[in-house]
Amino acid sequence: MTSTDASAVQPAILPGRTRNLLLALLAFTVTFWAWNIIGPLAVQYTADLDLNATQASLLVATPVLVGSLGRILTGALTDRFGGRLMFTVLTAVSAIPVVLVAIAGAVGSYGLLLAFGFLLGIAGTTFAIGIPFVNAWYEPARRGFATGLFGAGMGGTALSSFFTPRMVAAFGYVTAHLIIAGALLVVAVVVWLFMRDSPVWKPNTTPVMPKLRAASKLAVTWQMAFLYAVTFGGFVAFSTYLPTYLHTIYGYDLPDAGARTAGFAIAAVIARPVGGWLSDRVGPAVVLSISLAGAAIMAVVIALQPPPELAAGASFVVMAVFLGLGTGAVFTWVAQRAPAEKVGTVTGIVGAAGGLGGYFPPLVMGATYNAEANSYGIGLALLCLTALVALGFTIFLARRYRAQG
Repeated sequence: MTSTDASAVQPAILPGRTRNLLLALLAFTVTFWAWNIIGPLAVQYTADLDLNATQASLLVATPVLVGSLGRILTGALTDRFGGRLMFTVLTAVSAIPVVLVAIAGAVGSYGLLLAFGFLLGIAGTTFAIGIPFVNAWYEPARRGFATGLFGAGMGGTALSSFFTPRMVAAFGYVTAHLIIAGALLVVAVVVWLFMRDSPVWKPNTTPVMPKLRAASKLAVTWQMAFLYAVTFGGFVAFSTYLPTYLHTIYGYDLPDAGARTAGFAIAAVIARPVGGWLSDRVGPAVVLSISLAGAAIMAVVIALQPPPELAAGASFVVMAVFLGLGTGAVFTWVAQRAPAEKVGTVTGIVGAAGGLGGYFPPLVMGATYNAEANSYGIGLALLCLTALVALGFTIFLARRYRAQG
């Protein structure tokens, strides 16, 4: 979203950058809440609609699909139209599928839930707006922290996990969804009134498809896409599927499973800006290596099904911290390596990969669940293996970058 020339002359501190960062964080948080409204209620949908493990996994994973692929287009459009307009439009539009999901659930239609859950993925595309938007407000030395703080808006999944089941219990299923839709519309108005694009931002008016082709030819795009698919994909997968996992393995009811999932998401949210801040200081490769090694170890620990409450809870929190650190590190690396005028487009592709990384694990977990042993061991073993492969790739990449200077 920024231009190379503008970035070169950007003053150290642009007036209003903190306000705009916080507004972007607000919009990202509320849209991520909306994006994740199906996951916290998956246990209820499973019981009401008599779903098997595979059907429940597909229902949870479906919103992730559009939220992933849609980031490619959203990032490119942000380069052209700016974050203020894009945040306003997508936050407001996200209210529509929230209402449609409410209707589908009220009539008890699994098919409609899948269809409207697909549309709900629109809410998950706002990540690709915020990274280039924030990038343009901050000087290179502070971008890791700034994008990490913006990325803490993924805590919207924590809010959804904790509050959505309780709102349904307190106000009723349809009313709870209408409240969330109303919150989206209010935030959209606030963003339009008070958010501004960075004064150094210049629109990139190149047609979208050539921009996507140009970004797809950059090695850094696919390098970071793979790493983000593992780190952020792991976070999304746990955030959406953890209520089902906790209910199946530990027998928690819907509110209790949601509260524990919220704890997982909060830990990742706190760790993400820390990962960006540390990456500014010691380098993203170091932080990412620690993240992936830790995630591999914790996948094994979780597969052993540590007993509740303390041991199991601590295991999931530590896993969340490692994944959160990794998500912050990846986008510090993006800010360092991607051409400034292509940050939005690169972010869209990398963000899409991260979302897709979260789409498949719930399907794998549902397909590999061992009912006789009450175990998700195969899925967690695959997570461990994937993290180790990504760790090896990170080490290789860091050495190559050092050799290139």
